[in-house]
Amino acid sequence: MGEKRILCIGLVCLDIISVVDKYPEEDTDSRCLSQRWQRGGNASNSCTVLSLLGAPCAFMGSLAEGHIANFILDSLKNYEIDTSHAINHAGCSFPASIVICNITNGSRTILHMNRNLPDVVAEDFEKVDLTQYKWIHWEGRNADEQVKMIQRVENYNKTLPSEQKITTSVEIEKEREDLYQLFGYGDFVFVSKDVAKHFGFHSASEALKGLYGRIRKGAYLICAWAEKGADALGPDGTVFHSEAFPPDVIVDTLGA
Repeated sequence: MGEKRILCIGLVCLDIISVVDKYPEEDTDSRCLSQRWQRGGNASNSCTVLSLLGAPCAFMGSLAEGHIANFILDSLKNYEIDTSHAINHAGCSFPASIVICNITNGSRTILHMNRNLPDVVAEDFEKVDLTQYKWIHWEGRNADEQVKMIQRVENYNKTLPSEQKITTSVEIEKEREDLYQLFGYGDFVFVSKDVAKHFGFHSASEALKGLYGRIRKGAYLICAWAEKGADALGPDGTVFHSEAFPPDVIVDTLGA
């Protein structure tokens, strides 16, 4: 068997990106500098970054059949991302985002549509051969189903020596009560700035100390805070900080 891969489970969508030098006023007609289609979605973008870093990876998520799905699959394959766990759904609409990127200040404004495409469920995940993976990451979405998936991995890990166990991680990005149960799962828990602020915290380090009691024993909690960098807190109580490294020229503020 070759090198084990990283599996990312979550959303892939179509981003329709208009680049402007000034955010348009409401009820006006203006030209954009450029416009393009691009593959988006948190789990999908995570796979792209992993692939660029040289890590073998796979994507698991839902697709609506049609020419948009073909475009998405071609993009994933161009980055050598395995798509064998992508699930096609007939009669559904493909999730899409209309994105306005302002090159003057780096802002991006997103209007998202996801009408009727179901998320991956635990029954789908039962078909995954866990022996193929060393790390599985969940983008927090349908948390009740995702907890069942994580529990399957936890039970599988109980049969293995520590060096062969699958590492698990979860991302809690949205301010939704049902997602907060995911704090208690995963070896690594990523919490967004928006969620941290929702809980009343004003910095990454403050959020980590306030939320760490929600995660399971021995896990790590990570919180990114935009231009202020990111912090991580582990079981020994040490807070690690990484500064942000802004580029000389902003290329793309959209990838998440």
